[in-house]
Amino acid sequence: MPSEFLNTSEVLEAILETIDEGIHVIDPKGQTIFYNGVAANHDGMKRSEVLGRPLLEAFPSLNHKSSTLLRVIKSEKPIYNYSQSYVNAHGRIIETLNTTLPIYVDGFMIGAIEIAKDYSSLKQLSERLADLESSLKTIKSPERKTPGSAGLYSFTEIVTSDTGFKDLISQGKKAARSSSSVLVYGESGVGKELFVQSIHQDSSRSKEPFIAQNCAALPENLLESLLFGTAKGSYTGAMERQGLFELANGGTLFLDELQSMPIDLQAKLLRVLEDGFIRRIGGTKSVQVDVRIMAAMNIDPKKAVSENRLRPDLFYRLNVLSYELPPLRERIVDIELLTEHFVSIFNSKMGLSIKGMEEETKVFFRKYHWPGNVRELKHTIEFMMNHTETDVLNLEDLPQFLKKRITSSSEKILPLREAMIEMETKLITEALLQTNGNVFQASKLLQIPRQTLQYKIKKHI
Repeated sequence: MPSEFLNTSEVLEAILETIDEGIHVIDPKGQTIFYNGVAANHDGMKRSEVLGRPLLEAFPSLNHKSSTLLRVIKSEKPIYNYSQSYVNAHGRIIETLNTTLPIYVDGFMIGAIEIAKDYSSLKQLSERLADLESSLKTIKSPERKTPGSAGLYSFTEIVTSDTGFKDLISQGKKAARSSSSVLVYGESGVGKELFVQSIHQDSSRSKEPFIAQNCAALPENLLESLLFGTAKGSYTGAMERQGLFELANGGTLFLDELQSMPIDLQAKLLRVLEDGFIRRIGGTKSVQVDVRIMAAMNIDPKKAVSENRLRPDLFYRLNVLSYELPPLRERIVDIELLTEHFVSIFNSKMGLSIKGMEEETKVFFRKYHWPGNVRELKHTIEFMMNHTETDVLNLEDLPQFLKKRITSSSEKILPLREAMIEMETKLITEALLQTNGNVFQASKLLQIPRQTLQYKIKKHI
């Protein structure tokens, strides 16, 4: 259709319909003036049931206080990343994570727009996982460890010949004799969870649960309810449910990416560390728990404190037993040792008989920076063993982005376009490694839309 037949409102509506998040717009009187298909799917409603109608008429379970859209209309202030729970007109419980903003034209507020993400399924999944943890905890066997600790790593499985890392292991074994909280930090992929699992397995709590939770994986309200549990009726549809603190009672609760935990929630964590009591969301009584807290961060804690991502008092409380794990590039002696270890593992898993690696490939491995650390090395070996046509790994077996590193390291000047593609591929790969392949989290790290990242992955990787 020629551009002269298109008006601005049609173009804007078409754009909003292509966005894969719910968009809901109301006017100052609270009447819906735009409601895209994604929002309708989130809310379990038909667009005709919402468009042109007062908000509270379409969603009778909401009111002027509980509706984020109506609160923004009244306050004229934005609300960011707020989790909302409500019942739609058909009786279905809806959970969304909303960012709601006032809309201004020529200095006058003409309405409010809400961008909503549906996390009903994510919330249900997390609650099912918590229920599963609870049911597993009740299974007891006098002859084996409880399921909470099954399959965990121990210090004997940490492969190293590096003197500094061996010293850290010795310190970790001493920490296992204590019940103090532990803070482990280092770059992504250095083995932080392996280290804390080993402390747990070497401790008197080894037969009790080890429960891990990534603090960056869930919205604040969902993370809080998952950690502390919920009391019946604390919000619409809430059931009496234990949280991870109660499920880990007697054992260890590992909080990964602690700097991603909201500051307000960090204050509640600090109180648990101080007095050992938790209270379920919406509950009236406190419950004492015996849980050892271990936390991990992929940035320096002092930097996190200076950036207001970690409370200073929580840092000082955790810093009693803290360990900085070195990146692989500082453990050059371990690169060949770990390579042999992973080759052996994948030989067994894949039914192969790879004998090792050519010398020039070993030289490249020693020179390479390994931004993804041990995790990247492991994935690289797995890739090479899936693609090799010989019984010795060589440079031709490397992933494409690493082959390009060989070209660039030979001091050949690449055309600008090719060099930009190489850098882009490297950054995308590093982001995917840091987020364990989570495209959404990687897109946030790179600060580009998820769809753009998916396109670039298909094109370059």
